[in-house]
Amino acid sequence: MGLLYLGTPLVWDEAKKYADHVRSHGITQFLHIWDRLKDRQGDELLWGDEIEYMVVSFDAKEKNAKLSLRQQEILEKINSAVDDISAGAPNNVCVPKFHPEYGRYMLESTPGAPYTGSIPDLLSVENNMRYRRNLARKHLNPNEIPITITSFPRLGVPGNLRNPSMIHATPSPATVYFYQKKSQTRTHVSRPCTANIRRRRGSKVAINLPIYFDEKTPRPFIDPTIPWDRAIYPEDSEAKRGAALPDHIYLDAMGFGMGCCCLQLTFQACNVADARRMYDGLIPIGPLLLALTAASPIWRGYLADVDCRWNVIAGSVDDRTEEERGLKPIERKQFRTEVSLRQRHLYISDDWVNRPEYNDNPITLRREHLQPFAHTRHISHLFIRDPLVVFSETIDQDDTSSSDHFENIQSTNWQTLRFKPPPPNSPIGWRVEFRSMEVQMTDFENAAFAVFVVLLSRAIFAFNLNFYIPISKVDENMARAQQRDASASKKFFFKKDVYATGRSATIERCNQSFGRQNTSAMKCTAEERQKMKNCFPPPPLPENGFAYRGPVEDEYEEMTMKEIMNGKGDNFPGLLALVDAYLETLEIELRDMEKIQQYLDFVRRRSDGRLLTPATWIRNFVTSHPDYRKDSVVSQTINYDLLVAVDEIERGVRRAPDLLPADYRGGDKDTRDPLIFIF
Repeated sequence: MGLLYLGTPLVWDEAKKYADHVRSHGITQFLHIWDRLKDRQGDELLWGDEIEYMVVSFDAKEKNAKLSLRQQEILEKINSAVDDISAGAPNNVCVPKFHPEYGRYMLESTPGAPYTGSIPDLLSVENNMRYRRNLARKHLNPNEIPITITSFPRLGVPGNLRNPSMIHATPSPATVYFYQKKSQTRTHVSRPCTANIRRRRGSKVAINLPIYFDEKTPRPFIDPTIPWDRAIYPEDSEAKRGAALPDHIYLDAMGFGMGCCCLQLTFQACNVADARRMYDGLIPIGPLLLALTAASPIWRGYLADVDCRWNVIAGSVDDRTEEERGLKPIERKQFRTEVSLRQRHLYISDDWVNRPEYNDNPITLRREHLQPFAHTRHISHLFIRDPLVVFSETIDQDDTSSSDHFENIQSTNWQTLRFKPPPPNSPIGWRVEFRSMEVQMTDFENAAFAVFVVLLSRAIFAFNLNFYIPISKVDENMARAQQRDASASKKFFFKKDVYATGRSATIERCNQSFGRQNTSAMKCTAEERQKMKNCFPPPPLPENGFAYRGPVEDEYEEMTMKEIMNGKGDNFPGLLALVDAYLETLEIELRDMEKIQQYLDFVRRRSDGRLLTPATWIRNFVTSHPDYRKDSVVSQTINYDLLVAVDEIERGVRRAPDLLPADYRGGDKDTRDPLIFIF
């Protein structure tokens, strides 16, 4: 979730007058933070997750499942209950928090207070997620359910919203799209952001996903549900002029991307150098976890030939003008044709292992921003963008005590990783947010991936792991990760030797390396060995003091997901072996280790194909449904049965041995008091 305001947003014609003002003061605000906190040291590992739900209303008689637009009413009830729980809880009790999200059918939950590096905290994640879901469930109507599904299968199909009295009779002039109405998006920053993206761009966004061709899918596929008649919808001429592509599912609104649900993790680093190392280390992991968590194969009532949401997000926030998209000659000198959206990454660490050749994508930088951001081109690159929303109340700020102008632009660059400076006047340190994962159907799955990423982040530091590959190859991995069944059928570029010093990464050395290295980071006290650390020295130079610099192309190769996660021969141990090796450096009770291994074994079986991704499971459910006509259409009845099945699987009522471990028993039976969540 990005920065939220309650204020008076300016329409684009007014907001763009302040674009340079926001950029200039955003730079100043960042530099104040940098100068004040660049030497900050010693922050402990604190981390947390964000889970997003869709509230779905079920009508068993009509066999219809609709999105419920009662976000505000539901949040008022939940947060009132949370306040009552907090008032009677001891100081050391963590009570979860719920927040609004883009769609008025969406809820976001967080643990309420960050987890620490302790193993008990790590193992409390699933129970905490489950408690949050049950808390939300208790404050919904009897026929409503909080479902963790990435994209609502029939979002945009007429008649798939609950509370029709809340629907405006005509399309909103702010969003102006065929398939979604104004009342679907909440009243915070999302609506002016939606409107200003369209106004800056000069047209609606245009997202086209390839249709999944089945036996009876028309060829060519021309979507019959698009209202082509200009007499009814004057602006549908954009679709007729080529915005809607043949053989594709056409999505023309920001809500299709921002209305998706995901699982996000945020980590506090020891210092800014470690935050930059963590950011770089996790960049190549983003596409892999996107493929492993793939969960969105249905869009606007059709099966798509993709499994993930990411390109929909990219298209939904594409505010580039026709000049910037290369469709018209550039008339204003300050603009260049920018091939990326608000999503391009740069490696940012200043460690010796970060070679300049890894940042091999051409990027656009505003000339006036180069000097103040000489130490990090990443920040400079963010500021090529205009602020999407400007509030009249926040135009003039004290740059020494506010970061709102910086966050205005920072939070509207939707990347798989986000580098997060400390907020002014806050005890919070330098952080990294991991954003690529799709939300899973069950709290067990979400907890398993959270635990895996947390442990991998520690292994990156403990073993000085080097995952650097050229950014262009990360982009290629992102493209492959979204393809149908990518986790099982595609190969991804990855580092051949993951040790910074170039040592052979055999499994034997991997399992012994922590004890072999004679550095202060490896001299742990008994207390330290019972929790995950957060402060590590930078990668040491090779023993001879010389880092061999061969061609970058020799450092990586294409591997299957199974090989990346589980190892390839004797030369590459696999990410799960690295995590196991890190666990061996900790003193963990046998019962706790068994629980951790349950999570890791699930990730292992997902990565080697023994368990399906949610996207593949959903696709199989649809294509095997008795009402499916082999025409790529997901009907009202199929959608209803699918979402009933998702809820039953989460609660343990329905078995899904091809999706979850055989011993999975479901979540709704755990209704324990929130006071158990002590951190």
